[in-house]
Amino acid sequence: MMIHQDASTHCRYGEGYADLVVTLDDATSEITSAFFCKQEGTNSSLRGIHETIAKHGLFCSLYTDRGSHYFFTPEAGGKVDKSRPTEVGRALRQLGIDHIAAYSPEARGRSERAFGTLQGRLVNELKLAGIADMAAANHYLTEVYLPRHNAQFAVAPEMEASAFVAIPGFDIDNILCVQEDRQVGADNTVRYMGLSGFSCAGGRLTIRPTWP
Repeated sequence: MMIHQDASTHCRYGEGYADLVVTLDDATSEITSAFFCKQEGTNSSLRGIHETIAKHGLFCSLYTDRGSHYFFTPEAGGKVDKSRPTEVGRALRQLGIDHIAAYSPEARGRSERAFGTLQGRLVNELKLAGIADMAAANHYLTEVYLPRHNAQFAVAPEMEASAFVAIPGFDIDNILCVQEDRQVGADNTVRYMGLSGFSCAGGRLTIRPTWP
């Protein structure tokens, strides 16, 4: 019913530093998504949610820290303002997933313990495998490490029935992405990040660039 998501910066392969973004099931501790990226943010968060839903289905709630890509916080260290959702918040709202903010490091104990295990095991495995770039590290993580990790550390849930819900009717590709509105100019073009395309003059478009 609850999914955790967090990221950790560490020397993961060769001499390079990268962020490891992990999404995991609160009930079973199964890691449902994990990958390396240059820096965590909106796109990496949406990717982890997308991979989890595509594999298991919709879940009830997402538990995260109060990073700026997750929540808008008017005052440093204060309460989050859910009336001003980020792109992650908007996507979760569209999917009917409750977004829960952690207000202390102790509250994220589940993900912190997972990162402790990953830092103790995965870094050494990548070094022994001679992996020195992000693409190879992500391939090893997905194809070799995660199946063994989940087999060893995931536990059976207290209730056998799954709380994940199938996703027919949801176009998750067009929800779990950054959406930006643009005005169509009088010349029937719309501009975005230096690019232009044709549409109907005077109208407005929602642009959905995808995460890598």
